[in-house]
Amino acid sequence: MYGIVNRAIEDLIVHHHGQAKWDAVKARSGVDIEFFLSNEPYDDAVTFQLAMAASEELNQPLSEILIAFGEWWVLKTGMEKYGGLMHAGGDNLREFLLNLPMFHNRIMLIYPKLTPPEFRVESLGDRLMDVHYYSERDGLQDFVYGLLQGLGKMYQVHPSITLLQSRNAGATHEVFRISW
Repeated sequence: MYGIVNRAIEDLIVHHHGQAKWDAVKARSGVDIEFFLSNEPYDDAVTFQLAMAASEELNQPLSEILIAFGEWWVLKTGMEKYGGLMHAGGDNLREFLLNLPMFHNRIMLIYPKLTPPEFRVESLGDRLMDVHYYSERDGLQDFVYGLLQGLGKMYQVHPSITLLQSRNAGATHEVFRISW
């Protein structure tokens, strides 16, 4: 993953828990990189080590850490770093979700070495959709759940999100049902 992801984890922890807690998370993770460069790719293991260390240091389940990080990614990192792209995604949650499959194509212009996930969206009604999430990376379904929650907050709606299928249960990909 790119350094911007690891910097966003750092920003989330510093914002909510302070610099000393981030220093403790980083020490616990064993990651010896002093400063993450946003446009530089890093091994995925670095990001997972940081998330696991945050879970342990903050005494919170990893799922809660990843969900909070997903929300933070949309509401803070996404809006600050890619505000134009985020706003171009649509005027409401429905439009953004329908445009989601094309979102990473635009991001790849910024980060050419990105290995993005793939999304497929099924509209089941005006306020009901299934979001199919395909990725080479395992273990990020809670992060995606947080992303969807963050998008709801971005558009000032309170979505209900249900995980319908998961690779953890043997499926080929995750499917989230979102209604609002």
